[in-house]
Amino acid sequence: MKKENASLVDEPLGVSQERDESSARKSWLTSSPALNLRHRIIISAIIFLIAFGCRFLSWQDNRFEVRKVQTVVTEDYKRIGRLLQQGGVSSFFSSSSPLSDPNNLGHPPGYSILIAALFKIFGESDTPLQIFQIIADSLAAVVIFLLALEQLNTAVALIAGLLVAAAPQFTYNSVLLLPDSLTVLPILLAVYLLNRATKSPRLITLAITGSLVGLSCWLRANAMLLAPFICLAVPFLFERGRRFRYAVAIACGALVIIAPLTIRNYIVYDHFIPISLGGGQTLLEGIGDYDESGSLGIPNTDMGVMKWEAELFNRPDYFGTLFNPDGVERDRWRMSHGLKVIATHPLWFAGVMLRRGFGMLRLERARAISYNPPLSHAPEVASDYQPAWSSSAKDFLAAGKAASVQAKLSLDSDNQMLRIESDQTKYDAQFISASINVERQTDYLLKLPVQIEQGRISVNILSARDNSQLASAIVESLDWKSASEQPLNIIEIPFVSSNADAVRIVFSNEASKDASSVVQVGEPQLYALGSASSTWMRFPRTVVRLIQKLFITAVMLPLAILGLILLILAREHRTLWTLLVVPAYYLLLQSMLHTEYRYVLAIHYVLFVLVSVALYWLGSHLRRGLIKLVPTAASERH
Repeated sequence: MKKENASLVDEPLGVSQERDESSARKSWLTSSPALNLRHRIIISAIIFLIAFGCRFLSWQDNRFEVRKVQTVVTEDYKRIGRLLQQGGVSSFFSSSSPLSDPNNLGHPPGYSILIAALFKIFGESDTPLQIFQIIADSLAAVVIFLLALEQLNTAVALIAGLLVAAAPQFTYNSVLLLPDSLTVLPILLAVYLLNRATKSPRLITLAITGSLVGLSCWLRANAMLLAPFICLAVPFLFERGRRFRYAVAIACGALVIIAPLTIRNYIVYDHFIPISLGGGQTLLEGIGDYDESGSLGIPNTDMGVMKWEAELFNRPDYFGTLFNPDGVERDRWRMSHGLKVIATHPLWFAGVMLRRGFGMLRLERARAISYNPPLSHAPEVASDYQPAWSSSAKDFLAAGKAASVQAKLSLDSDNQMLRIESDQTKYDAQFISASINVERQTDYLLKLPVQIEQGRISVNILSARDNSQLASAIVESLDWKSASEQPLNIIEIPFVSSNADAVRIVFSNEASKDASSVVQVGEPQLYALGSASSTWMRFPRTVVRLIQKLFITAVMLPLAILGLILLILAREHRTLWTLLVVPAYYLLLQSMLHTEYRYVLAIHYVLFVLVSVALYWLGSHLRRGLIKLVPTAASERH
């Protein structure tokens, strides 16, 4: 093969003859001039800046709202971070410190340690933590580019990096006050080093590969068995005679990083706890998620598990906390009970794993970048102002209108609350308010008392001129409480009026699992916070949002499948083993447990490489078709 057509990928061990026989057929995938270091740095910097910019826009949109996402979990991380900051390292290993409460074992301590460090440097502000996460997730886009560049051609690698840079699923999760996006970077670095080791095998490289997996476990325990799982791929990546030592290096690298946690847990709790508690809890809740009939009697929420155990063991003190008292014993009982259920219903549980695995491949319906400029005033300043507009529930109902003929609207006995009983559609509007006059290019905050008896609804603020959405919020019932026990909450929805001089409040269904949703709404109050800024960003925001609208399962999953088929046909076996080891781990093992999208984020970073292969292939065929079409059209004119 000529030098200018040399592949970026070194020959896989033992398959050079196979590559010679098929090089012509797959040159489209791997043939491009090798990038020198300078060009790699320039392209990496461009991808990083695009990724950072997209995530920064998401931070502007959501920095006030993310405080309401997993609030209890977030505050728990911060509480432990404060305890670490106050007590220092010695308190972490002390059985008498507040950190020794078993309830602190619900999550690994890595995120709390990071919070403690940033709080000490910058004070108790969420912004430094979010910027740190944005930087880490932007670097993940660069790692994907470099990983794909090692395996495939420059164009495929560039597309993969840009996909990760722009994906709304990643931009949104990177600003949440949760550790999930941070776990991705060390896992991707581990895959990158694994790939490098296949070309230049060194024990230290493989040990660092395992260490990076161990580092991710300090943030979330989901990857606890990923290092042993990677060892299973070693026979397919390395030549005979060295495989065992390479596998040991990976396993030992992970063990060295995780061991301090295990040792600490044994010192403080006198039990063997590898990383944290919660495996039994997530196993049970995962079973409860798919037990539609309730025949197994297993709850699918934390509160449900606590209430169930309190009644089952006649221990009222079990209700209210998951791990104190008897946290270790309770979680081991949960694991044992869950395994018994699986043994009793193996075929049913296999179906559960299959359904959950397919669910992991779906892209999250994440919030895309808004067209409109972000709020420039903190919502808290509303306490200094009188409402610019308010309405009693009676007047709110009288001025508004039902958006569905099946929706039922009424007032409570003392006319203080508007009751909306929705139809049985998934997302249709149910009630639309009258137009509310607002000033253009102004920050506003809507405060709305809401008590949702059942179901799930969204509250949307739309421009009265063109029905464009300015803001929205989702409200759902607490499934462990009855209708009469549901709390009355004051939801706050900040928005920028942009060019709108009037807005409407629209209540819509939001894919409730109940047949219909029932919500009571009190007196709405609208506060003007001040003039909006950064309105010049509307154009770049529009461009990014239009791109992000393409990141849906119906588009990306078929492309990923096509990319997988193309790699199989191209016999890129080493590329496939390297890329698919992480998705395979989560699909096979995480599918046994209760799963949320943020737990398995790493899957989609890698799958976007497959998407980039498909896009490059389609683009190449389109380009060839156009090249053939142009001369044909020119000859016909002559």
